[in-house]
Amino acid sequence: MVKSRAKEKPISFRLVLGEGVVQQEMLLFVLISAMDVLMTVQLLTLGESSVKGESFFESNPVAQYFNERWGLEGMVYFKFSMVGLVCVVSQIIAQRKPAVARWLLLGAIAVVAVVVVYSLMLFLQHGGFAAIDLTAARRLGALRYVV
Repeated sequence: MVKSRAKEKPISFRLVLGEGVVQQEMLLFVLISAMDVLMTVQLLTLGESSVKGESFFESNPVAQYFNERWGLEGMVYFKFSMVGLVCVVSQIIAQRKPAVARWLLLGAIAVVAVVVVYSLMLFLQHGGFAAIDLTAARRLGALRYVV
């Protein structure tokens, strides 16, 4: 039996994402933004099915326009296109000024994280997981395989 002399290196973000300058920050931004979109969709669908007559609305007027015009699906596309735009702009900036790109992403992460925490507080104050409306999620196509 031949033993390998090379030690195995643990998998790191750099191996998975490549050697980009702001890859870790971008991954965190995308994950937090996805949490924002999920919380927004859940709160809006929670408002639709509320027994108390309470409802939630999108406070971003541009996202609200997309929601009114094309529904939740249109708003989700809009939000993720904005996430993509921030990622592209940060990569362009990172080519010349990596520190500025890093600060741009860290600022965006902080802003979106505050929104996610606020949305989570609203979600928990208004019934939390017990109030999840699976039919509204099915309409959006998020839970196609839930019986």
